[in-house]
Amino acid sequence: MLTRLDLSFNNLFGSVPVKLANAPMLKVLDIHNNTLSGNVPPALKRLNAGFRYENNLGLCGVGFPSLKGCAESSKIYGNSPEPFKPTGLNGKNIPESADLQPDCSKTNCSRPSESTKIGVVSGIVGVFLVLTVAALFTYAWYRRRKQRIGSAFDASDSRLSTDQVKEVNRRSASPLISLEYSSGWDPLDNGRTGNGFSQEVFESFVFNLEEVERATQCFSEANLLGKSNFSAIYKGSLRDSSAVVVKCIAKTSCKSDESEFLQGLKILTSLKHENLVRFRGFCCSKGRGECFLVYDYVHSGNLLQYLDVKQGCGKVIEWSTRISIIYGVAKGIRYLHESKGSKLALVHQNISAETVLIDNQSNPLLSDSGLHKLLADDIVFSTLKASAAMGYLAPEYTTTGRFTEKSDVYAFGMIVFQILSGKQKITQLIRHAAETCRVEDLIDMNLDGKYSDSEATKLGRIALLCTHESPYHRPSIDNVIQELGGLMSSS
Repeated sequence: MLTRLDLSFNNLFGSVPVKLANAPMLKVLDIHNNTLSGNVPPALKRLNAGFRYENNLGLCGVGFPSLKGCAESSKIYGNSPEPFKPTGLNGKNIPESADLQPDCSKTNCSRPSESTKIGVVSGIVGVFLVLTVAALFTYAWYRRRKQRIGSAFDASDSRLSTDQVKEVNRRSASPLISLEYSSGWDPLDNGRTGNGFSQEVFESFVFNLEEVERATQCFSEANLLGKSNFSAIYKGSLRDSSAVVVKCIAKTSCKSDESEFLQGLKILTSLKHENLVRFRGFCCSKGRGECFLVYDYVHSGNLLQYLDVKQGCGKVIEWSTRISIIYGVAKGIRYLHESKGSKLALVHQNISAETVLIDNQSNPLLSDSGLHKLLADDIVFSTLKASAAMGYLAPEYTTTGRFTEKSDVYAFGMIVFQILSGKQKITQLIRHAAETCRVEDLIDMNLDGKYSDSEATKLGRIALLCTHESPYHRPSIDNVIQELGGLMSSS
């Protein structure tokens, strides 16, 4: 059987592959140089001799002199095929088996449009990732460079003059860094005249940023002791292994006038008393925009943690120690209020159980003394709201808006009530107990009766006088110490 035959319509129709399946008879055939294969009937073998018109009597066409017209041929053969013209094929007569168009469902055809879209999207994503990584590296490099420059400016042992700072800024690659430091916060610039500090004081109290960072392990979260609305407090250790506390205050929380700010620093360096927390020094950082105050670390915490103690907790302060704490706080306040030599009288303004620290020998130490001289007015006002909520703020402040020595005496009276009762919140019941001398309702129950009734009565009366609504009826701190002196000598 003839299974496939390629017909080459030379010069007539072009080359058209035709599949003939089980064809018993070939009606119309045009062959040129075709070789037949398979089981070929004898009648078709003569096709191997080449194309001969006499062997293809059924051929017809238009425009070829050697061919008959198809109309005439139809008379002889009946249903003859439509004529083929030299200009092309008549598509409707192409056999269905002619494989002219590839079938993409049966072959691995490529889809160039989809591949192109995927390539374009992948390229865009790749470029975006590269640009993002480059931007992050550039930003990290810039921040690190600025920190190195800030640290170099902050080092006290290599502090630059104003002209030298300008020269460094001029060489700086970034104009933003130059702008920051040319107009930066520099209250301790040595190139400026009259910063208020003698050379001796300046050298003994000024830390550089590197020392502060080393002491706090670069302000590690593990060293963070607490935060307030204007500062963060870190525990640290200096090179001599002494434990310190570093209070970090943002520039925005400090007084905007640098002369006032420097005056406040001078006050801190001048305060020296056994009942005040020792001030070790300070550091002003232009690069970080912060001021760091360094104090001695007080291991036993503040008075607040000894209040509202549950029975059996082990933090109960014995009676004689309570009298000693009251007396020590009074001495610290008197030191602040007095004016001696170059030291000016100072009102604390923020006496509370939180600012009364207790050292290892149970000695009271006032903290934050003079701190309000550094802080902006709105920060000071926010701390006053907390004091008022706890009852430490003298009632006349609401009408006068001013602090006096009698304001500190009022806060001291509240401290006496807290130490006697062992409670943070002083209720009207406690005040009434002091007025009626009912010491059993006034004194901390954790003492289990281990106290002196006469001493408790006297201390209750002192607390009442100090917290009188009228500042004119409150005693001075000197008078309070005279009263307390008798108790200390007896105990």
